[in-house]
Amino acid sequence: KELLFLSFAGMVQKLDQKLPVANEYLLLSGGVREGVVDIDLDELNVYARGTDYDMDFTLLVPALKLHDRNQPVTLDMRHSALCHSWLSLRLFDEGTISKWKDCCTIVDHINGATNYFFSPTKVADWFYDSISIVLSEIQKKPQRGMPKVEKVEKNGTIISIILGVGSSRMLYDIVPVVSFKGWPAVAQSWLMENHFWDGKITEEEVISGFYLVPACSYKGKKDNEWRLSFARSEVQLKKCISSSLMQAYQACKAIIIKLLSRPKAISPYHLRSMMLWACDRLPASYLAQEDYAAHFLLGLIDDLQHCLVNKMCPNYFIPQCNMLEHLSEETVMLHARKLSSVRSDPAEHLRTAIEHVKAANRLTLELQRRGSTTSIPSPQSDGGDTNQPDDRLAKKLQQLVTENPGKSISVFINPDDVTRPHFRIDDKFF
Repeated sequence: KELLFLSFAGMVQKLDQKLPVANEYLLLSGGVREGVVDIDLDELNVYARGTDYDMDFTLLVPALKLHDRNQPVTLDMRHSALCHSWLSLRLFDEGTISKWKDCCTIVDHINGATNYFFSPTKVADWFYDSISIVLSEIQKKPQRGMPKVEKVEKNGTIISIILGVGSSRMLYDIVPVVSFKGWPAVAQSWLMENHFWDGKITEEEVISGFYLVPACSYKGKKDNEWRLSFARSEVQLKKCISSSLMQAYQACKAIIIKLLSRPKAISPYHLRSMMLWACDRLPASYLAQEDYAAHFLLGLIDDLQHCLVNKMCPNYFIPQCNMLEHLSEETVMLHARKLSSVRSDPAEHLRTAIEHVKAANRLTLELQRRGSTTSIPSPQSDGGDTNQPDDRLAKKLQQLVTENPGKSISVFINPDDVTRPHFRIDDKFF
């Protein structure tokens, strides 16, 4: 069995050779809706675990790479809010500019020069159209063993694909990004501070690269503005967080996803930032206590409450950026009151969150049971025995993620042979 979404990227590269030939994709466990990356889009459709999908992942696909610099990367942040930037193609060669002109906004200067700014919205439109062409070709020539494509939707600048793999449904949020080696100049001062990961992992591991993701600020220009993302660094930092604190984070995340979903204000990414700040602030000996998960849960709730009341949540890598600055007083106080109810009886709210997960799992099993007796061959299947679905691929991918917590999982694809994806977990290849 082959992972169809990986084949997509290779096939898209072959359409018009826009994507880098030697590309590296970062695969993250959890979807964009789970707060895996710092993207908060109003256009995201609501999908429910159990009803729409069983497992979810985020795939960062570099449309452009700038990997040849050994100095801090200076971005054009004159027109945008903190943590955001425009991207001029002047940083790239003429061949790259020629390839991507149609995905840029054009600014003509008084001196007659023309500047092409890479547009996140136009790049997302191009990527969605390209994936649609690839899917159409696949459907014309179905191949044996290909997963069933159950849904393909464009959610703002994110492309969401739900695949039926055996009896499992896997959601992939595909994010077109710009990939950089090194570290942005705007976050250089953060490296000068003391951090909880000092001496546990090397600085080279933490600052190996960053991304621009297609999300603008609340007052920014959607066609031009990208958001800085430190997803690769965050994967490395997770290695240094104790299992009990991670348990508390997962529990707190499960509570706030339901409780603080309306109006949209707080995401799991805010919670993760607060957890990283707590790791810097609190003694390592305290955070290493294996039986302190309950203490840590209460601490995370208190920190979140404090952030809401003060309307202040600094970005971990760029502290001068307040991620709650745009919220109204009414919104932060509403969520602060909701959190007060959690703080008064956290066990009850946690039980409710667990029941939601159990209900989703029961629904998944029921749908799988029905599917095993009433399944209809997919137009992309070979029409063979669908009563005995093969879940090996889904299980293999889930196993890769769950058995390698805190590790960077990347995928390499040879566009001339899209049938063979190549996984790298940290520095080991599979």
